[in-house]
Amino acid sequence: MNSTGKFIAMAMVTVLASVPYVYAQFPRVCATLEAIEAHQCCPFLSGNGSRCGEEEGRGSCVDIKIDDLPHGQQYVLVGIDDRERWPERFFNRSCVCNSNYGGFDCSGCKPGWQGEDCSQQRPPVIRQNIMNMTQEERETFLDVLDLSKSIPHPDYVVAQDHYRNLVAENATEPNFINITIYDLFVWVHYYSVRDTLLGPGQAYTAIDFSHEGPAFLTWHRMHLMGLENDLQVLSNDPTFALPYWDFAIGGSECDVCTDDILGGQNPNDPTFLGPNSTFADWEVVCLSLDWFNDNIKLCNGTFEGPIRRNPGGNIDRPAVQTLPATEDVIKCLQVDEYDTFPYFSDSDNSFRNALEGYSETDGEFEIGVRTLHNLAHLFLNGTGGMTHASANDPVFVLLHTFTDAIFDEWMKRSNATVADFPEENAPIGHNLDFNMVPFFPPVTSRNMFVPSEQLGYSYAVQFPEASTAEQTSPFTWAMVGISAFVALNVVVGLLVWSIRYRSRKRYEDLSLVQDNNGIHYRA
Repeated sequence: MNSTGKFIAMAMVTVLASVPYVYAQFPRVCATLEAIEAHQCCPFLSGNGSRCGEEEGRGSCVDIKIDDLPHGQQYVLVGIDDRERWPERFFNRSCVCNSNYGGFDCSGCKPGWQGEDCSQQRPPVIRQNIMNMTQEERETFLDVLDLSKSIPHPDYVVAQDHYRNLVAENATEPNFINITIYDLFVWVHYYSVRDTLLGPGQAYTAIDFSHEGPAFLTWHRMHLMGLENDLQVLSNDPTFALPYWDFAIGGSECDVCTDDILGGQNPNDPTFLGPNSTFADWEVVCLSLDWFNDNIKLCNGTFEGPIRRNPGGNIDRPAVQTLPATEDVIKCLQVDEYDTFPYFSDSDNSFRNALEGYSETDGEFEIGVRTLHNLAHLFLNGTGGMTHASANDPVFVLLHTFTDAIFDEWMKRSNATVADFPEENAPIGHNLDFNMVPFFPPVTSRNMFVPSEQLGYSYAVQFPEASTAEQTSPFTWAMVGISAFVALNVVVGLLVWSIRYRSRKRYEDLSLVQDNNGIHYRA
């Protein structure tokens, strides 16, 4: 490890004194039999104050608000899934913090605030293009991220069993386990997309709390903020910011997929990361979705093999061999409506659906299309293309910060408010005031549907404006007309090639399968 990494390792004692923040699944202090049986997570302030800091004026223990407005008909079960009225199955009371205080016990500050009494507005941290970072900045980021894979999360634990088995007969403690900081990030994403467990060999698959709906962008925003906060604590640097990967560069080359950034290809097997990559030794978790379903178990953080990635190498799907282009982002930013009914992956003229990648970049819905965010995932052609496991690949972090940057730019250009976000009839988990799964204490899309500066961060990015008809020469329009027929034939050919039935796990790469020998590609 270089000098920066050694400094970070020496500073890791600060993790024990971390400032608690909203994250997932549950605070370790509430992972007790007493708390579960009482359905109450209202810890004492910093372990020795009053509950939720009530006597100190920081917060109070109150009933958790549950969104009762109707959701869409994609999910038809009632009272079966522990995520349906999150987090009511586990807790119905938690801390609500006053003013700018925050955290599960109100000992911290809300995003964007600092100081002992949380009265000072914190300058936003700046998320920048990883390709524009200095070598020292980049190495610092990579060292901290790598360290997070091995350091247990100081505050949060996760359930490793179905909620009905969370407290075994005669058990003295519920079935929660510790998990590392980065693996928690992976687990949270897995838990939000996992199937509904019905019984051995049975599962309900038409459910996703973080994709294919209005909360796609707000959910991933909260997801990234949780990791960023954890890495700020881990590095003892409150200015630490997640960088982004500008994936809208076109072509078939992955510019961040090199050994000195996020990992190049192994010369002996291009589907593995190169041996000199920081992440060559990382192992994935939460991969075996079918096994979890068959055994009615949740991911418990067991390692399941190395990261796989072969950018642009899916020969069976030519449409995902090339990255999105700058023009795709320009078109997407011109879509007027944030989302449109039925607020799903078949929404037409929806900015959210265009950015998520289920419609053309201009918002027009077309069956089988995969663009922008979805295309970038599929281009990676490996772990990063499997929805439930995709967060294992560190490219996920930078792919989603760039997606969030586009979202933030659209909000500013559109002067968006919560009135643009559906309050009801979105897929379950996606209404404006539904408590997003599995964040705790509860957080909603309403909290996240604001400009990023209000949440404590901003982007060093300049998105180009759309060119206008007045700026386009007659010669250009003539060339467009002449080439239209040829382009139409090319597009038709690509569509015929790329249209497929919807997969059970949304953007996953269907060339990946899992067996007892690990992950491999179909011949």
